[in-house]
Amino acid sequence: MKKKILVIEDEKKLAKIIKNFLEKNNFEVVDLYDGEDAIITAETFNPNLILLDWMLPGLSGLEICRQIRSNKSINK
Repeated sequence: MKKKILVIEDEKKLAKIIKNFLEKNNFEVVDLYDGEDAIITAETFNPNLILLDWMLPGLSGLEICRQIRSNKSINK
């Protein structure tokens, strides 16, 4: 079973580079470009690891981190 990684990065080119690298190393990857969908995607995708940009449009990386840490359905 592949480990799951959620990449949240607003620079699309960088996000694709990271995603391609991780997929070549046998990870299942979902990439997002803003903070708006991060919480919902983290709940549904249930990643083992989240790579989170600090400065994002919409929700900041810090706010996303706070919400994910306080969300019991993500923090299992």
